[in-house]
Amino acid sequence: MKRLLLIISVYCLSPISLLWADNMKAFPPAEEGQVRYVIPLEKKADEAAFKVELVIGKTISVDSENRYFFAGQIQTKNIPGWGFTRYVLEDLGPMAGTLMAVSDDAEKAERFIPLLGEPYLVRYNSRLPIVVYAPTDAEVRYRIWSAGDELHSIDPG
Repeated sequence: MKRLLLIISVYCLSPISLLWADNMKAFPPAEEGQVRYVIPLEKKADEAAFKVELVIGKTISVDSENRYFFAGQIQTKNIPGWGFTRYVLEDLGPMAGTLMAVSDDAEKAERFIPLLGEPYLVRYNSRLPIVVYAPTDAEVRYRIWSAGDELHSIDPG
């Protein structure tokens, strides 16, 4: 019993950075041509009501009329022996976009161009960082989604 209390007290009183340092041992360093991004998450009262959206892309100078996107797919990879998940984008594919005619002298603006597709949502878990591996020329951004308190009822049929 004393041993159990000692383990619990050490775990509860350890600084979060030390716990993270142990967890980061599971995540290998980035391979050549890749960068490892670590997203720390704050503890929330009801973490089941939150999700994290991963958005990977690149900032490029483009016109403001067309909609642009990159090809590519975020892969989920399990880390053997640890059970942790890492998110990997092997390659930021070619950029594509709509083909609206734009004047040759139209002003260009720096815009963040994301991957094409549905939002990539990850479970919110403050006990582990979210670790993303992306090409060196890519940017990783994220957004926290939360569920509202209000539930709507529906009638059958």
